[in-house]
Amino acid sequence: MPENANTASQETNAQEYRFEAEVDSLLRLVIDSLYSNKDVFLRELISNASDALDRLRFQAITQPELIPEGTTLAIRIEPDLDRRTLTIADNGIGMSREELQSHLGTIAKSGTREFLARLEAAQKSGLHQIGHFGVGFYSAFLVADFVEVISRAAGSREAWKWSSSGRGTFRIEAASRAEQGTSVILHLKPDHLEYLYDTQIERLVREWSDYLPWPIELRLPREKSDIPRYRRINSGQALWQRSPREVTREQYEEFYKHLTRDWDPPLAYKHFKIEGTTEFAGIVFIPRRAPFDLFSPDAKHGLRLHVKRVFVMDEADELLPRWLRFVRGVVDSEDLPLNVSRELLQDSRITRTIRQQVTKQVLDLLGEIARERPEDYRLFWRTFGAVLKEGLHYDPDQIPRLIPLLRYETTHGDGLYGLLEVKARMKEGQKHIYYAVGESTAHLRKTPQIEGLVARGFEVVLMGDPVDGWAVRSLKEVEGVPLADAMRADLDLGESASKPQADESQSRSLRERIRKRLQDEVQEVRISTRLAHSPACLVRPTEALPHHIERILRATQPDFPKAKPILEINPDHPIITGLSRLIDMNANEEAINLLIDSLYAQALWAEGTMPDEPAKYAKALAWLLEQHIARASAEEPQKASPDP
Repeated sequence: MPENANTASQETNAQEYRFEAEVDSLLRLVIDSLYSNKDVFLRELISNASDALDRLRFQAITQPELIPEGTTLAIRIEPDLDRRTLTIADNGIGMSREELQSHLGTIAKSGTREFLARLEAAQKSGLHQIGHFGVGFYSAFLVADFVEVISRAAGSREAWKWSSSGRGTFRIEAASRAEQGTSVILHLKPDHLEYLYDTQIERLVREWSDYLPWPIELRLPREKSDIPRYRRINSGQALWQRSPREVTREQYEEFYKHLTRDWDPPLAYKHFKIEGTTEFAGIVFIPRRAPFDLFSPDAKHGLRLHVKRVFVMDEADELLPRWLRFVRGVVDSEDLPLNVSRELLQDSRITRTIRQQVTKQVLDLLGEIARERPEDYRLFWRTFGAVLKEGLHYDPDQIPRLIPLLRYETTHGDGLYGLLEVKARMKEGQKHIYYAVGESTAHLRKTPQIEGLVARGFEVVLMGDPVDGWAVRSLKEVEGVPLADAMRADLDLGESASKPQADESQSRSLRERIRKRLQDEVQEVRISTRLAHSPACLVRPTEALPHHIERILRATQPDFPKAKPILEINPDHPIITGLSRLIDMNANEEAINLLIDSLYAQALWAEGTMPDEPAKYAKALAWLLEQHIARASAEEPQKASPDP
């Protein structure tokens, strides 16, 4: 970070720094756009103080000297009408000079234009969730024209002061503080002095921070004695330890916002207490919106872990399978040791029990939304359905519980349908539930591979998510009805769909001729039972990957083997019957080759694949156009278009 050497002082170690360019932009965005309700600054600063106390108590498990005997950990709010200042103080973990500089001079740890661009995009789309980005501290400038932060790191004798007006620079200098912790001193703007009155402070604390386990104390008016006196203004009982009957929806929503720094309320939540050989309590939340890193391999996930009300760690990923990484929440265990590490969590029988129970609670909650609030479930599925489907692959034991939650588009109509609905609509005598996997459902609706199924009245499940190609491999059946891939060569449509043996014998010369021309492209040419309107289509051998997945792999791994598809032809289509006649007539070989090339290219394009040699097939198409134009020019003039 650039610094101004001219402002250094040998006596005070004071130094002035410039904010990162992105912080300047962020401050303007915060003040002008993101927070329509300025009250939230107090919630953000109290939440930061609570986090500092959590981290101190956790660190004191191995370093008990960090909390001297007789110390009461608390958050204190001190209004001063004479000085027009509001102070939010804690005796938590504190910060060193370096931490003040890095934490309050950059945006979280990213400090990038990309970060700011995402934040601005979120604001434009109506997402008011600045805390989600780890920058809630800057909300102080909503109500203050000057902010001071005095902090002393736990275990250190040195204290430092950070100060800024939010106009491009900040200053760090030596300070004094009687104990470890942090004080944030807001010099309020003249039009925001209402935040110095006890009634306003108490209202905001009860509304947003009442559930925090730490005492939040308000300084009483000064009397003759210089010794400050305080009174507690929050109930302080951990929300998850209370009876659900005692907690209001508003309290759950505010706890969620504290936990996640998300401005929007959750889509749903579930409060539970498990008793037995393993005892724990918790709350899980389903967000309304996906985080930016939902599909990033480096994205952290997990639940906030407490042990006997003591905070232990954020994002305890062993408590939640990765395919539920969108879930937020807290778990408080009575059985895990206070000094539990991530390594111990991985090998703990207690952890496995908690994970199983939390998974059950989440799936029960999703099932409840699906049954009772279908509109909300559609919103959930559009946002997180692709992640939930990963559970089919990673956790096959959960498949019976996942099946009622799955939703797909189908050829039945617009909208999303469950697999149990599809099963209930099966035709009499139908033996399989048919599905098709591709790059998008819009493309799948028009793909020739399913037209025969649709023509016969069979419903086809359309799977257009990138995850579907491998997730569905673990989904063998739905309540005893096997699934069948409509894009595979071994598709069984039943005896009624079988072509007469005469078709096979009569088309032998045609198939052999096509096979000879395409010997480097396809492994077999055969009569199709699945086509209704198209002349040909490509199907994948049973062991091969879906074509779009193979294409992605070949783009990143040039040596990835290419599976030869099978070309199926429709013997009743005019193109196929005409080509057969030309072959029987020993017509011009080059013309036949061009027609076969065009047939193959059409099948490739229909499945969304670009030929390896586009120029070769463009030549065949150009020849066909030439022939058609020449023939049309020699015939009698016709109407420009047929009657509708």
